[in-house]
Amino acid sequence: MTAPAVSGALPASPAPVPASRATLVEAILGDDPDERAERLRELADAEDPMLVPVLTAWRGGSLYLDDSAEPPVPFLLDPQEDEEGRSRGIRVADGAFLLDEDGNPRWFESFELFPVDSDNDVRRLVKTILDLATMSSGTARARADAIRTLGLERNPEYLPRFEARLEIEESAMVRRALREAQAVTRMAGDDSQERLEAVRELGLLRSIGALGLLRDLSNQLETDPDSGDPELRRALRRSIAAIENHMAWGSFFGTAFRGLSLGAVLLIAALGLAITFGLMGVINMAHGEVMMVGAYSAYVMQTVFAGWFGTSGTGFDLYFLAAIPFSFLTAGLVGLALERGVIRFLYRRPLESLLATWGVSLLLQQLFRHVFGAANVQVSSPSWLSGSLVIRDVLLAYNRMFVIAFALSIVLGTYLLLTRTSLGLQIRAVMQNRPMASALGVRTERVNMLTFAFGSGLAGMAGACLSQLGNVGPSLGQSHIVDCFMVVVLGGIGSLVGTVFAALGIGFADQILQPWMGAVMGKITVLTAIILFLQWRPSGLVAIRSRNLEG
Repeated sequence: MTAPAVSGALPASPAPVPASRATLVEAILGDDPDERAERLRELADAEDPMLVPVLTAWRGGSLYLDDSAEPPVPFLLDPQEDEEGRSRGIRVADGAFLLDEDGNPRWFESFELFPVDSDNDVRRLVKTILDLATMSSGTARARADAIRTLGLERNPEYLPRFEARLEIEESAMVRRALREAQAVTRMAGDDSQERLEAVRELGLLRSIGALGLLRDLSNQLETDPDSGDPELRRALRRSIAAIENHMAWGSFFGTAFRGLSLGAVLLIAALGLAITFGLMGVINMAHGEVMMVGAYSAYVMQTVFAGWFGTSGTGFDLYFLAAIPFSFLTAGLVGLALERGVIRFLYRRPLESLLATWGVSLLLQQLFRHVFGAANVQVSSPSWLSGSLVIRDVLLAYNRMFVIAFALSIVLGTYLLLTRTSLGLQIRAVMQNRPMASALGVRTERVNMLTFAFGSGLAGMAGACLSQLGNVGPSLGQSHIVDCFMVVVLGGIGSLVGTVFAALGIGFADQILQPWMGAVMGKITVLTAIILFLQWRPSGLVAIRSRNLEG
């Protein structure tokens, strides 16, 4: 019986067995280290679809031997398990299932098996064979990574492979990796002209991975002034300077992106507070816990979609699109209940509202600990938010780019709501002169209720976004509430524009200061700077007239 379609990287059967399969079995069963290494090297050019999964399993300790046969039979476990967690064994020699005496597949549990022996030398050689196999297959990123790894070995035997691959490779990223690998390898040769050209090539490529090698060679030449020609020294200095300059600019843009993404996170988190605190004058200490409600809503939606579609695939990836409005709805309902149950009795009584909402925050934390447990829960990013875009060695994470775009969209949506809708007009009227608005027929109680629910809904969506960037737990809100108040106060009470600039400013300052001072001192420095700024400009970056300021 041959193995049916097996998930993962294993091939479907029936399929012809390549001649190299016998060599692979010999390498696995070999006792002599030299002969085993020789057999493995012979596999470098093998075109066998089972080569990569078998070598990967060997290197990872999940390739096993059936000692009941003579000679022993190497086999893998089928990724598909039965209800008891057992898997069938797949023979390396022909890809067929291991059978018992009655001709039925044998089932194994991995903890009952002993993996094939391997030492550091074998694992290192297996890794090299895997890299050589990956160089001509797999994704562009996997090919580029494998080529860079092979290049660092500086083995001249790989040069013909690099050149042959370069002629047919279409991916710009892989072609760049091939040129780097060629240059790094040639730089280790004895031909002075090839070394000179390799050093120039690495400088042109701005090869960060080769910077250490270039510095080592430069130091070596400086230690022995009689070695090396002057042209090579100059080329080394120019290449090192070019790469260091490239790294400095990359660090600058990387810091700017991280500052922008952190500012976007702060903006999303603080926007709801800017509504409730800035426009309504309510000090809502439970704002962080409303964000927590949004984050747990994303977790619940992930669990529901995982039950419907499994934990991968297009169906599961759509969960986050449903989680955002669901988070807005649940957090808005919590805010609505909070306003109707507590806040409406405490308008114009800031200290009492502060204490009451702080009590509500403790209540919500304890409630979620009781329902979901004290430990953090895992919210997985959908595949379309996983990974990074690399532009000139600067990593731009997809989830952070999404947060930036989302922050811009909700700022625009909030601006349009406040300036283009009837509700926004009523909110601004109540904010500027509550008695006059009431006298003109505005239902101030209803406006307060809807405004607080809307601000809480924004906080819920902020929590959903935060679930993609960090852990989700009962203390999530406490980690952000202070930052949210800093953003709102610095931006100016009730100012949407000021909130945007304050969030970006704090985000950039935090990312610039933390590498120099550490996380704690960086935070203290930012807080001190805000306090000093408020001494000079008490109304914040952008001052507006509000009901709260009028008393």
